[in-house]
Amino acid sequence: MAENDVKLLGSWPSTFVMRPRIALNVKSVCYDFLEEQLSSKSDLLLISNPVYKKIPVLIHDGKSICESLNIVQYIDEKWTNSGPSILPLDPYDRAIARFWACYIDDKWFPLFRSFAVAQGEDAIKTALEPVFDGLVLLEDAFKNCSKGKKFFGGDKIGYVDIALGCFLGWMRVIEKMNNVTLLDEAKTPGLYNWAEDFCADSSVKDVMPETNKLAEAAKNLIPKIRANASS
Repeated sequence: MAENDVKLLGSWPSTFVMRPRIALNVKSVCYDFLEEQLSSKSDLLLISNPVYKKIPVLIHDGKSICESLNIVQYIDEKWTNSGPSILPLDPYDRAIARFWACYIDDKWFPLFRSFAVAQGEDAIKTALEPVFDGLVLLEDAFKNCSKGKKFFGGDKIGYVDIALGCFLGWMRVIEKMNNVTLLDEAKTPGLYNWAEDFCADSSVKDVMPETNKLAEAAKNLIPKIRANASS
């Protein structure tokens, strides 16, 4: 396959852009990564995603696919003969994986986002507790989904791994900023070890931004998020 058959519009610090990048790596699909400047959205982005005008957008054979988890599912279904299956093959396991991916986006991520932009000791402490509670739930989900193996998807990175793993870089940055530990080896040992295995996987290493680089990006991004939240 020619590299220009597959293009991904995105921005390197974006957690949601990491998802299709990891999925493409899992499936060994060559692609062109087109960096977007979110302060000045390209014509290609506006044409490719006219509804939300947001990244990521996958362009395959001239056709656009939007929304990160939707793109991951497309990649899994399109390249079935390349690399391991990302979604479980069993219908029940597949439904459970989709459930937890939805939980991560709809419930846990908003809590993490609120914690990341919290200001002041009391606000940070208040915002931290529900984030921990969510990680405890995900610890139980990991035990049930992994069936004793190192990933939610079993021996290989799967759908829930990609859904949650994309946040690990930013979690490390926010931990350092607030002097806290989110993945506690004592309280969430499964997720603690999972995070190490996930970041070390060959499909992730070249995609996961370095903590120091993300920390620099956070200096600009977090004040903007705070401003938007208060406006």
